[in-house]
Order: sequence, then structure tokens, then C-alpha cells
Amino acid sequence: MDLSWMAWTWPTAIFFTAIALLLLGMTAWEFASPGGAPRVGILRFETTRGDRLFVSLLGSAFICLFWLALGNEDLWWALAVCLVYALGVFRWV
Repeated sequence: MDLSWMAWTWPTAIFFTAIALLLLGMTAWEFASPGGAPRVGILRFETTRGDRLFVSLLGSAFICLFWLALGNEDLWWALAVCLVYALGVFRWV
């Protein structure tokens, strides 16, 4: 099967592997502790762990797009901002 049109590079493979590991980790966490105690955070609606993961991934995508729009090619700093953002989402949302 010819997958050359997909432009698989190491960063792309790492990205999709990280997403898969996050989903597997959240699945294991849900099996270990079902429910996850939904809570109301600063957004004023009830969220579960899965909701907070989705919000953090979506926000991280926008952070990286904004970072690239500013003309910065090095995404390592954007990754650091995304990690801080994700920790904030899981803590306060």
C-alpha cells in the first residue's frame, strides 16, 4: 500500500502516537475509576475527564495554529504552552 501521499514524518508519527496514548490512558483511568466525578468549573457547566481532555486538545490545536501564524517555526515552546494550558484545563475547568 502506497502511503507516500500522507507525508508521514517523525513529528507526525509522534503526534498521532501521543494522541493514541492519551486516549488509551484515559480509557484505563476510566476503567480504574469509573465516572471521574463530573464537576462544574470556571466555564460553569458540568465536565468529565473526557470533556476536559477534548477541550485541552482542541485548545492546544488553536495554540499551535496561532503560534505558527506568528511566524515561529519552532513548536517546542508552543508545546510547553499547550502543556500548561492542559494542566490548567484539568485543574479548573
